[in-house]
Amino acid sequence: MNQKGFSLIELLITVAIIGILAAISIPAYTGQQKRASRMEAYTNLDNIRLIQEQIRADTGNYSVAAGAVAMATPANRDANYALIRAAIPRWQPGPSANMQYSYVILNPVAPAAPQCLVANPAVPLVGANITNAAGACPNPCFVAMAIGVTTSRVNGDVFAVDCNNNKNY
Repeated sequence: MNQKGFSLIELLITVAIIGILAAISIPAYTGQQKRASRMEAYTNLDNIRLIQEQIRADTGNYSVAAGAVAMATPANRDANYALIRAAIPRWQPGPSANMQYSYVILNPVAPAAPQCLVANPAVPLVGANITNAAGACPNPCFVAMAIGVTTSRVNGDVFAVDCNNNKNY
């Protein structure tokens, strides 16, 4: 008997294979998206550090982005972006609304207390990894931080780089 079409078993096997492929590929895709978002932070932090070094070579001091808030809500991200762009006009990463991270530059509180990262800071970054000991940090110095925005897939990520190119990424 020659019947055209698919049997129920053939259809079930096909659906099972598609389900297995989806179960494998969806987590891999999500992980790839997170890695791509983290590349934004790595690139922008490296650019901030290089521009800060250029500014120091030109003027003798690092640029100060006063008033930046180390909280990663979308509103703080936009405010921090404006502050850093005002302090470092050469930094041009694109519109802040597209960013997954809020950027902050920690500057010396006083000339005798520059801020820097301890050598080889841990991932994730914690407050104990940032020091302001005059003997441990060159004067002047800075710490640039990228903090994952609360509404993004990288919420909770904190990456940093300092004037010595110490990084936690």
